[in-house]
Amino acid sequence: MSEKVLDGKVIIVTGSSRGIGKGLAIGLAEAGAKVVVSARTVDSSSPGLPGTIKDTVDAITSVGGTAIAIRADISIEDDIVNLIEQTVQNFGRIDCLVNNAMAPTRGIFDEATAEMWDESMRTNVRSLFLFSREVIPVMARNGGGSIINVSSGGAAHESNPQLPPGYTTYVVAKAAMERYSTSLAPEVAQRGVAINAMRPGAVKTELSTLEMPADTDWSDWQEPKEVVPAVVFLAQQRGDGFTGRVVNSPDYLKLWP
Repeated sequence: MSEKVLDGKVIIVTGSSRGIGKGLAIGLAEAGAKVVVSARTVDSSSPGLPGTIKDTVDAITSVGGTAIAIRADISIEDDIVNLIEQTVQNFGRIDCLVNNAMAPTRGIFDEATAEMWDESMRTNVRSLFLFSREVIPVMARNGGGSIINVSSGGAAHESNPQLPPGYTTYVVAKAAMERYSTSLAPEVAQRGVAINAMRPGAVKTELSTLEMPADTDWSDWQEPKEVVPAVVFLAQQRGDGFTGRVVNSPDYLKLWP
């Protein structure tokens, strides 16, 4: 993306050590933004999927972009507060927040526990309120901003036939994310803040390749970079513009804006 439409803007992308979040962080930096890369993973020796926040920062700075890494676990309130404070200390402002981090809690009903439910709601839903409380006043002081909540097609009722058993906790959290977005948006519009929820569609990531069968046909799946144009548009919105919507990334420039 050669046009620097986000030049000078400061954007936080959570869950950006890998997957969609990493792709968005790199793409937003290419569009001119100063990006705060945030996730839990800081050490490549940690167990789990590959990728760290330092890796993403290195990918951005190696091509001349501006980025810093700030570790945060979005299930912890103090981490959220610190992420916002550290961003302001480093860059003086926040223009956009991309809530991409999630807890991909899975478990069929008979095996699910209250702890699994609480983890999903704490990480995927409670964090939205905490982030909004911290970041909206910062955005409002500088004329407004944009909050983009990365949802899932699984939030839609019509997705049920495509979902395997075990996704109930996850999709309920994503449905709550969407309703939160559309409910809060009109309340904060006069403060200059836009809030939208975006479903990225089927995206091939480290997690999806782990979860899907080995013989999966990936031909119709997107790469993370293909989600970037829709997010660049949403990042430019303010309270008097495109807000309070649930949109599908693959439909950008086809069915919306």
